[in-house]
Amino acid sequence: MKKKIRVLVVDDSAVVRQSLSSILESDPEIEVMGTAADPIIAVKKIMKEIPDVITLDIEMPRMDGLTFLRKIMSQHPIPVVVISSLTTEGTEVAMKALEYGASEIIGKPAMNTAQFINESKILLCDAVKAASHAKLKRKKITSASSSSPILVRPKYSADVIIKRASAIKRIIDTDKIIVLGASTGGTEAIRHFLKQLPPKVPGIAIVQHMPEGFTKSFANSLNNICDLDVKEAENGDKLYQSRVLIAPGNKHMLLKRVGKEYYVEVKEGPLVNRHRPSVDVLFRSAARYAGRNAVGILLTGMGNDGAKGLLELKEAESYTIAQDEATSVVFGMPKEAIKLNAAEKVLPLDNIAPFILTKME
Repeated sequence: MKKKIRVLVVDDSAVVRQSLSSILESDPEIEVMGTAADPIIAVKKIMKEIPDVITLDIEMPRMDGLTFLRKIMSQHPIPVVVISSLTTEGTEVAMKALEYGASEIIGKPAMNTAQFINESKILLCDAVKAASHAKLKRKKITSASSSSPILVRPKYSADVIIKRASAIKRIIDTDKIIVLGASTGGTEAIRHFLKQLPPKVPGIAIVQHMPEGFTKSFANSLNNICDLDVKEAENGDKLYQSRVLIAPGNKHMLLKRVGKEYYVEVKEGPLVNRHRPSVDVLFRSAARYAGRNAVGILLTGMGNDGAKGLLELKEAESYTIAQDEATSVVFGMPKEAIKLNAAEKVLPLDNIAPFILTKME
């Protein structure tokens, strides 16, 4: 039998610990090895048995989650999924957790409707599975419970948001644009990629798998560290030179065009490839409306979201790139794209930005 992923749940709320444990235990691939009300208790449990993944609340007594995270990542790295509330302060702290080495970040599971309960289960369990595959390095220090099993919901493709064109029509030459998708490990990969770019580059549309409420903080943090104008996308935002639009959490983002001007459509819809936003949705829309004027990039991440979309971009004469295994935190999404022969180039992260600049000349 396949070895189960052993999880330690760390949260100061007994209700949340019970709720998270019930959700995780409902997945046959996951086992909750224990819970802890604060990091001090968690350390004692880790000394007896090392978990495969830790789920971690940030605001806790005796030792805050960030301090605990930094100690783990500097001494004995363990994949950590940060479970954070969707407050403004909470999102800022959670973004700092990603910088400190957290593998994934998700909002605290919603328990108000059957749909949200089920989607929370999918997102939490997928986050834990993705984190269990993450390659880690040591970092230098600078609601009601539900025990029901996970319902198997349809795994939708991009068809539910945007139908694939029956035939790719010849796209007129317009300004170049870049579309990029990422998941686990993507926040740091995107940060590194954007910092390498000069001020005048084609507009960039990005889907990073991240919950609602966190993408705005992510966009703001990127805006502060690079020479580009980075913002969380709003419906109708134009995409032009030196601008980067980040798909908002819990919404799909599509690229559209009127004449020679690009803009984005932000819309609701079901999970696509178990994600919202979905990389496949963005890539398909770019294949339809940008074609050979686009460059598609698929970075580190668990699963296969973006693989088929990258192939559609290639078939529409876009130039396509996948991150290589050595520099990917999780070599899932790029690997699936490479299997489909969707990537014209497979490059280490450091080489992607310089290579794109030569293609845009």
